[in-house]
Amino acid sequence: MTNFKTDLDIIIIGGGAAGFFAAINIAEQNPNLNIAILERGKTGLQKVKISGGGRCNVTHAEFIPSELIENYPRGKKELLGPFHTFMTGDTIAWFEERGIALKIEEDGRMFPVSNSSQTIIDCFLNEAKKYNVELLYNHSVKTVIINKDKFIVKTNQGNLSANKIIMATGSNPKIWNLLSDLGHTIVTPVPSLFTFDIKDGRIKDIPGVVAKDVEVKVIGTDLISEGPLLITHVGISAPSILKLSAFGAVELAKLNYNFKISVNFIRYDIESCVEYLKSAKQEYSKKTVLNSVQFDLPKRLWKKLVLASNIQETERWADLNKVQLETLANQLTNAVFQVIGKSTFKEEFVTAGGVDLKEINFKTFESKRIPNLYFAGEVMNVDAVTGGFNFQNAWTSAFIVSKAISKSN
Repeated sequence: MTNFKTDLDIIIIGGGAAGFFAAINIAEQNPNLNIAILERGKTGLQKVKISGGGRCNVTHAEFIPSELIENYPRGKKELLGPFHTFMTGDTIAWFEERGIALKIEEDGRMFPVSNSSQTIIDCFLNEAKKYNVELLYNHSVKTVIINKDKFIVKTNQGNLSANKIIMATGSNPKIWNLLSDLGHTIVTPVPSLFTFDIKDGRIKDIPGVVAKDVEVKVIGTDLISEGPLLITHVGISAPSILKLSAFGAVELAKLNYNFKISVNFIRYDIESCVEYLKSAKQEYSKKTVLNSVQFDLPKRLWKKLVLASNIQETERWADLNKVQLETLANQLTNAVFQVIGKSTFKEEFVTAGGVDLKEINFKTFESKRIPNLYFAGEVMNVDAVTGGFNFQNAWTSAFIVSKAISKSN
């Protein structure tokens, strides 16, 4: 015998950020509805827990919808309308109404003042309990059958039925297959938000070095980005690279993560750089090139680039010939690296791909193919760069679903 209701008004499949946010907002507006979250794991909100190094990067301090959408390689056009309905300011207000203050960090990311994701998890669990949302853990969905105007959800713990279903399963291939069987088109998933693996003497043994403002291009494509670049044990990371990985997710997958990049470490064109180096040659003539760092570059990186330009450790500026100056300028403004693979960025398992956006009504996030089936979060072919934007998509889509369901009841 099951000790939970099996005939429900609303079933939410997926107990993550989007699932909980949808459930709480529906239950608060419609206390008479029977609502359950089905979660395959022992607990929910796992991504919330580990996000932002365990601090939960709730959203990003960008308050203009047309600017906010620029952070979504997929979903940019579709999210403009929804962000006019519910976005960053609304998210901040929602949490503040529940006693959780958020703070803005220097890079725009927003976290709970407590610096702990547990604050967000406790809020969701308390709100779900307060509004009698049924939390059914260890419930793995096998199939969904449409029977007249009801959905029958078959799980490893028996069958449940509901009038409406919200899919909030994130990047779950099993659910995508299930949705495909129901008639939805699934855009093939590929990884997004990853770092580049590179084996190259110029970045060997200097992990932790940051070039503050670089421009990176993927050679042979239109992909380009700028921002900080971090050298790691296995290659390069930081916002400039993560942005490229997100916007280039599909293209880089086709290249099998084997491609060349060009890095401009100083954001000068080569001619200006050569002129600058000629002046440095006059000014620092008696000093060794290795020990007189230019362009505010980190010392260890400068040394690597100097040595890669066929300049000896003891060589002074006065001794440099034209070819050496030009080679150094080239290393500074157009250093070409071979990327040989990718690595996951921290715990950011973000995927490009999912339910085709053409099959979703973005005024309600309801399926255009199947009435009373709704989507929230990353189950759709929507993804963002790092910094709290993926969560904002979860909050926005879940909130609009809750509004649409409240209107229809």
